[in-house]
Amino acid sequence: MDGQTWQSEQFERQRPRLQAVAYRMLGSVTDAEDAVQEAWLRLTRSETEAIDNLGGWLTTVLGRVCIDMLRARQSRREAPIDDWLPEPLVAGDSPDPADELLLADSVGLALLVVLETLSPPERLAFVLHDTFGVPFSEIAPIVQRTPEATRQLASRARRRIRGATPEPDADLSRQRRVVAAFLAAARAGDFEALLEVLDPDVVFRAYAGGIPGLVPPRVAGAERVARFTTLQGPIFAHRCHPATVNGAAGLVILEGDRRLGAVAFTVTGERIVTVDLVLDADEVSAAGLAG
Repeated sequence: MDGQTWQSEQFERQRPRLQAVAYRMLGSVTDAEDAVQEAWLRLTRSETEAIDNLGGWLTTVLGRVCIDMLRARQSRREAPIDDWLPEPLVAGDSPDPADELLLADSVGLALLVVLETLSPPERLAFVLHDTFGVPFSEIAPIVQRTPEATRQLASRARRRIRGATPEPDADLSRQRRVVAAFLAAARAGDFEALLEVLDPDVVFRAYAGGIPGLVPPRVAGAERVARFTTLQGPIFAHRCHPATVNGAAGLVILEGDRRLGAVAFTVTGERIVTVDLVLDADEVSAAGLAG
């Protein structure tokens, strides 16, 4: 086996993990694929013989690429953060084996929204250490800090996440029952039934592909969300079908075989605490792992 073939095979073994890291960092399957491809290009320009730990080397390179991409995104973004949501992962019945780790490590959209508010170094320290178990000593050079300062980055990120992200019910079947009740009430325009499944402090967020006025970017409180769903929900609800979105019970919006959007939920204590609607056929298609 020649060196180039060996290099390619080793990289492909690392790809699923790298893709999972990049998706958590960037909240976009498309951007994650670009970041992983850039890591591959940098590998091809390096002396492989000098790399003792290929997995660690690739993680370091990918981390730096993701930080650069996040900073570039922040500098060019004109719309406020409330007008953007991460790309959802919509799981099919038989996901491609290459996507299995990404699905297994999928994180709720509600958490990705909070991650988007962190600084790039905080996000990297949290993702690499708390999710993938990378030691602070290995993360520190990526963020150009000492290991102790890197530990503090992750700690700050952890505190913000715990304060802003509800813990979802672990039972997926229970989540699905709650989402099914929500969908039935939305289709019927049943205000009272909606109130029964919504947490009093529920937050609805929406991203409509940059089309202004299509849906409000944020609605808070059970009565307001129920009223909005009663008035507007039936337009979309009859096109909604149960799906697994970012590892949790959710909905996919279809027009024939074409995906128009996806809805992610956080269900806590058998009540819905967050609803995240992405109406963007391009984003949902790119992130939809069912094909």
